[in-house]
Order: sequence, then structure tokens, then C-alpha cells
Amino acid sequence: MKFIFGFVIGIVALCAAVYCYFAFGFAPVATASAPMPLEMKLAHLSLNAKIDREAPKSAAFHASDTDLQNAANLYRQHCSVCHGLPDGVKSATQKGMYPIPPLLLHGKGVTDDPPGESYWKVKNGIRLTGMPAYGGALSEKDLWSISELLAGADKLPGDVLSILNQPMQGH
Repeated sequence: MKFIFGFVIGIVALCAAVYCYFAFGFAPVATASAPMPLEMKLAHLSLNAKIDREAPKSAAFHASDTDLQNAANLYRQHCSVCHGLPDGVKSATQKGMYPIPPLLLHGKGVTDDPPGESYWKVKNGIRLTGMPAYGGALSEKDLWSISELLAGADKLPGDVLSILNQPMQGH
């Protein structure tokens, strides 16, 4: 009986300590702060499980060259400020975000991810990362075109690369 009482008191004390950690402002909330213990592990665990369960297993649409050109323009308009262009230069916005958004068109990016996974992320966004959901703003065709652009970023046609390599306005 003493063991059970001690166990219950321990659980209550742990819950109170976690509550106080957040309620008294000890939890890191600034993007420049170090992550909380287990923050990355738990966030990725949940995100990966959700994507495994919900992401389309095959592409519902295959982008033509014209679709990829449109996707390149959409990427420049909506994505490049956080995820960069093929040159790999990080914007001030990207440098100030936590977690730091990956460069999607430089290096490996997400070329090893199935298009359905990128589609899910673009459509739904990712909570607490700054990644917005574009499902209500872009058509299904545009969502799939951007996803295929990202999946094939290491082998894009020259006309699509020329769109992506144009200098950004104001730079």
C-alpha cells in the first residue's frame, strides 16, 4: 500500500513539475532557443506516424514539363523564402526559423522522399515548424506538381531549372 501511495505521489509531483516548467516560462519558446528535452524525437515520431498513415502511396497525378514550370513559379512564390533555391543560399527568414527548414532544391533535399509524403506536407503543413498548409490555397494539380518537382529536384529539365535559378526580386 505504501508503494502505491508513493507511486501516486511521484506521478503527481512529476505532473506538477512539468506544469511549473511551462507555467513559469522555463520552456524555450523563442526560435533562437535550444530545443526542449525530447522535443525533436517526439515531434518526428508523431509526424512520421501520421504521414505513414495518411500520405498517398502513389501519385494521383504525373506532372508534365509545363506543370513543372508552373510548380517552379509556385515554389519561388511560396516556398523559396524558407526552403531556398538551387544555389543553396539561406535567406534571413530561413536562418531565423526553428526548426531550420531544409534546403529542398540544394543537395539531396527531399529527393529520396516519395512524392506522396511531400504532397501530404505541402497540403497539410507541419505544426510548430512554420510550414503552412497549402491545401486550401492551391489546387490538387498544383500540390502534386510541387511534390513531383521536389521529388525530382536532382534531375529537373533545363527550362524548369532556369525558372528556379532566376534571381529573387529585391536581392
